[in-house]
Amino acid sequence: MFETLLIANRGEIACRVAATARRMGLRTVAVYSDADAESRHVAICDMAVHIGGAEPGASYLRADAILEAARQTGAQAIHPGYGFLSENERFAQACTDAGLIFVGPPASAIAAMGSKAAAKALMEKAGVPLVPGYHGDNQDLSFLREQADAIGYPVLIKASAGGGGKGMRIVNSSAEFAEALASCKREAASSFGDDRVLIERYLQKPRHIEIQVFADSHGNYVHLFERDCSVQRRHQKVIEEAPAPGMSEERRNAMGQAAIAAARAVGYVGAGTVEFIAEPDGRFYFMEMNTRLQVEHPVTELITCQDLVEWQLRVAAGEKLPLTQDQLSIDGHAIEARIYAENPEKGFLPSIGTLSTLEFPKHAEFCWGSVRVDGGVRNGDTISPYYDPMIAKLIVHGRDRDQARARMLRALGDMRVAGLQTNIAFLQRLIADQAFASADLDTGLIERRHEALFPAAGELADDVLALAATAALQAQGYGDSHGHRQTVAADPWSVADGWRVSGQHKRVLEFLDGAGQVQVVELTRDDNGWQFSRRGRSQPLEWSATESRPGRQQLRLRLDGRDCNGDVVVQGETLTVYRNGESHVVRIHDAVAHAQEEGTDHGGSLTAPMPGKIISVAVAAGDTVKSGDILLVMEAMKMEHTICSPRDGVVAEVFYQPGDQVADGTELISIKEG
Repeated sequence: MFETLLIANRGEIACRVAATARRMGLRTVAVYSDADAESRHVAICDMAVHIGGAEPGASYLRADAILEAARQTGAQAIHPGYGFLSENERFAQACTDAGLIFVGPPASAIAAMGSKAAAKALMEKAGVPLVPGYHGDNQDLSFLREQADAIGYPVLIKASAGGGGKGMRIVNSSAEFAEALASCKREAASSFGDDRVLIERYLQKPRHIEIQVFADSHGNYVHLFERDCSVQRRHQKVIEEAPAPGMSEERRNAMGQAAIAAARAVGYVGAGTVEFIAEPDGRFYFMEMNTRLQVEHPVTELITCQDLVEWQLRVAAGEKLPLTQDQLSIDGHAIEARIYAENPEKGFLPSIGTLSTLEFPKHAEFCWGSVRVDGGVRNGDTISPYYDPMIAKLIVHGRDRDQARARMLRALGDMRVAGLQTNIAFLQRLIADQAFASADLDTGLIERRHEALFPAAGELADDVLALAATAALQAQGYGDSHGHRQTVAADPWSVADGWRVSGQHKRVLEFLDGAGQVQVVELTRDDNGWQFSRRGRSQPLEWSATESRPGRQQLRLRLDGRDCNGDVVVQGETLTVYRNGESHVVRIHDAVAHAQEEGTDHGGSLTAPMPGKIISVAVAAGDTVKSGDILLVMEAMKMEHTICSPRDGVVAEVFYQPGDQVADGTELISIKEG
């Protein structure tokens, strides 16, 4: 076994690999960019080497800098994680040429599976079933459109060298094809340095099922069963679970053997994932093989009680697989939810900012217990525009799917995140949704259940507003409803209970809810205590802080005789109320400032929704546009985002051109009435 391991990645996978390596007695080396100098993965490794700027192309995609870091630190092996260079055959070969162990398959296997088109041709020879489509080298627009027309719409355009949902578009008609192809090629070139694509028939109501395979250098192959990754948005996985609901032993064995056949066909070594698309009638087709560890590997670890990273390291060191196929079995059910900094209500737009509060449910890291968290960020860290906006992976295990689902709902409700938008509330609705609960799964579930998963903002309950109001008072120096603070006042004049000689003290608070509506509440203190009033109804209110620290209140309320407990995170004028497993964000409303904003003429300008780079501009000054017309395309967090016109008008001015970097809120285009 080698002694020193360099981890050529960042975030939660770097932390995951470092934890297992430490447990095995290995020294670890982190590499980091300008943006990651204070990151968690740097802190937990034994050594760290700076390799370049914040952009991936200036750091984590620099093979030369990573190899030099290995030379400087005496590392004998390199673990590529996932993403970045993990499936780059040139990097794998460069590691071998430098006398280093690449913790992954041989470069030849990566090359064979790196091109989706070439891989499908290889799988066809190996007898693995394929989706009807075109996987050839001809990339001419007219030719590809002819192939799509012949296959029949809808079709799926996919980046040949891609993964993670990037460079992928569904096309519903021949008229949409050219624009979708251009967008795919741009995104593929940016993400993978290769703009080639393939065309496939888009299956109706398919499930995405993948098989975890492992092989060693002694010719042994096993599969560690399947994962269901059907619940997706933008072709990226949101929820993963193992085993797949409703999977029969016959079908499991068939898919497992097909996956092993795919791995054998390329002389595979190490951890890999063979992905299949499955139709409701049980037929399945090869999609691609990911020649690396997958983001969702923890669910396989929890149902098999095996550390797949340890398997990787032992196989890379030349050892045989720890277990044979007949020694592997499934224990219970596991579900993984990806916690992202994003706004599901706005098309899952990534959210940039600082994690002012980050608290996970009680868990054990990298274990086989009931709740596990794999994370790469800490409280106070910043989610930057340079990398994927994942905060952490929340993984639960239960004796069956129902128990695992219940544990996931509880764990999501126990999370506390503030400072930016997250998908936690959306995940709670998704896990609780009837379709997911009954395992009515397919890759279109989120779109199919859109109305249930994206409900209109409801009326805030009195207890939520009462928690927000009392937390606001606590933050302003008030004690509890009896004037008590955690630090006892030195004299009676320091008691902050709202008492007045006149006998009454009133505070009027205005909150802006998630729907943009102003909610007005009154808190009145008289001789008989406090009253909470809303819309003419007054209720007696008592409260106490069970724990109070800067930016966080744990409150116990009695409102009109009803007990109400909750946590409130206070960040300036923004309050996040956690109550009964749900979270509600409200802002203290400044009526004067709001009036000034309403009186400001923004002149029909369009602003950047996040920091990013302008990829293309479709209009020029003087052009007439209609509502919904594409104006420009931005790239941020490795994804393209299309900016469309909100109304009919004439382009007055275009402020940026392709290649320009823009900040969040920057004015991009000005549109005037036609």
